[in-house]
Amino acid sequence: MEKEKVTIDIPSEILPLVAKRRKDVPSRVFELLILELYRLGEISSGKAAQLLDMERFEFVRFASRLGIPFIDMDKEEILEDYKQAHKAAVK
Repeated sequence: MEKEKVTIDIPSEILPLVAKRRKDVPSRVFELLILELYRLGEISSGKAAQLLDMERFEFVRFASRLGIPFIDMDKEEILEDYKQAHKAAVK
């Protein structure tokens, strides 16, 4: 995979927060970027997992632990999907 180098300025007061779970700040920033792209629906869970060198299921669990749901549907969408599935099963 081709990569590009990006330089960003991070305020020194938040640097310890970025490096909280990982000592490698660039890796942590990359991880946060991938999580946000996934949360926004810009990339799939499979692509996010690939970019973070994880299995897809491992990524889904990782994102879920951070409050990013695998299925982001409201109550009405879930109910509509259920109705459609039930309708298809009855045929």
